[in-house]
Amino acid sequence: MFEQLLFFTLALVAVTAALGMLISRNPVSSALWLVLNLFCIAGLYLTLSAQFIAVIQVLVYAGAIMVLFLFVIMLLNLAALPRPERIDWKRVVAFVLGMAILAQLVYIVAMGLGALPEPVAIEQAAQSGTAIEIALELFTRYALAFEVIGVLLLVATIGAVMLAQRKFA
Repeated sequence: MFEQLLFFTLALVAVTAALGMLISRNPVSSALWLVLNLFCIAGLYLTLSAQFIAVIQVLVYAGAIMVLFLFVIMLLNLAALPRPERIDWKRVVAFVLGMAILAQLVYIVAMGLGALPEPVAIEQAAQSGTAIEIALELFTRYALAFEVIGVLLLVATIGAVMLAQRKFA
């Protein structure tokens, strides 16, 4: 019972933080709302017994990526965004309803084609979220893809450095 209450509380705070990030006019406070959202998502991973993914979520996204975002915001010296003149609520409601209908159609087509994933037992899900299981899959089954991504990231880094050094006339 406590796990379910914690899960729904974290989910509610995550949705509220996401809305706060979208509504906020100040870029710094918007980034801080996003940090709260990322911590809530890490808490959701913990309630689902995926400890490794939760730790990576905090270290990579809430830590490194958000520090980079805040550095860029401070470097660009962004001021608060201007207020929009008027929100057309009919278009917002039409968009939300359209997306809901599209999601239902995609679900029905996927169900008809048998493309929906099979439900996983809680014990199997808890076992597959550990660092050992992820490492075994990554370095055995997906070793080639892991190496290819590493080479692509290296090439992209070299290309970015070469473009940054290029002199523009």
